[in-house]
Amino acid sequence: MSICDRLRTGVTTHAAEETRALAAEFAATLPPDTTLALHGDMGVGKTTFVQGLAQGLGVHEHVTSPTFAIYSVYRAPAAQATGRTLVHLDAYRLENEQQIEALLLDEFLVSPWVLAVEWPEKIAPWLPANTQHLTLSIVDGDRHHVRLGK
Repeated sequence: MSICDRLRTGVTTHAAEETRALAAEFAATLPPDTTLALHGDMGVGKTTFVQGLAQGLGVHEHVTSPTFAIYSVYRAPAAQATGRTLVHLDAYRLENEQQIEALLLDEFLVSPWVLAVEWPEKIAPWLPANTQHLTLSIVDGDRHHVRLGK
């Protein structure tokens, strides 16, 4: 079963490293210029998932939550096979799509890129129609569940 099929069914991880490994495997399947909407409450592992995406894309920088900076840009070294740029956006503090336009994100979305958006519901009208939606949650007290939607 492919990683996408497994994620559509839903995958439960038992540790942060498992979540990162899952995201790294998923990153390898992403076509160029992909937007990912990461849904879920605070503390469910959205940033941990993005750390795994970064690993899978060949980014060696330490990925942290961009809550106060609003977004962070990470580039895989040019020698890496993917050569992609990862843009990690935390829309929690945004109130409308005009605010996202003012961030000039388009300047950083140089193909090939992956845009991972935390709190995507805040800017839903701005997201491309082909955005892939992932829902993250906590189950059984301390396990994390990731499911790829439509």
